[in-house]
Amino acid sequence: MASPLSASAQRVQDFLTSKGFSFQVQELAGSTRTSREAADSVGCDVGQIAKSLVFKDKKGDRPVLVIASGANRVDLKKIEAASGMKLGRADGNYVKARVGYAIGGVPPAGHSERLETFLDEDLKRYETIWAAAGTPFALFQLKPADLDLLTGGRWLELAERVEPRTP
Repeated sequence: MASPLSASAQRVQDFLTSKGFSFQVQELAGSTRTSREAADSVGCDVGQIAKSLVFKDKKGDRPVLVIASGANRVDLKKIEAASGMKLGRADGNYVKARVGYAIGGVPPAGHSERLETFLDEDLKRYETIWAAAGTPFALFQLKPADLDLLTGGRWLELAERVEPRTP
């Protein structure tokens, strides 16, 4: 029999179930705090990790969620150009207070308040992806298309692309 989920992971599971999703939150022995750790824990490509990054809209002090492929660095200028926002860093206290989860365990949905959400187009390359589920030890598996229904987010090409250098 599986161990009961921690309170934060159970909160994510309850949210998913209440919205009609059949995703199963898993708490693992190993850390899933970083994309690499999460990929190693479930045996997938690091690009299949849907990392949740919270930023602060400097104009309205609103939290903004970016769900990016674990293989990518996010180019904030692309998001700012598409949204008209000016994004800044959100510290751990801000994230916990406004989103309801600690950094390293922020799920894609089920937050304390509605978040403007941007989704990384590169996640669509995969049949399945893994997202955080409330703690740095909890994940759940889903399909990229499920992010539409789960978050109401906007798909963008938001990865930082390094231009090849010419000699």
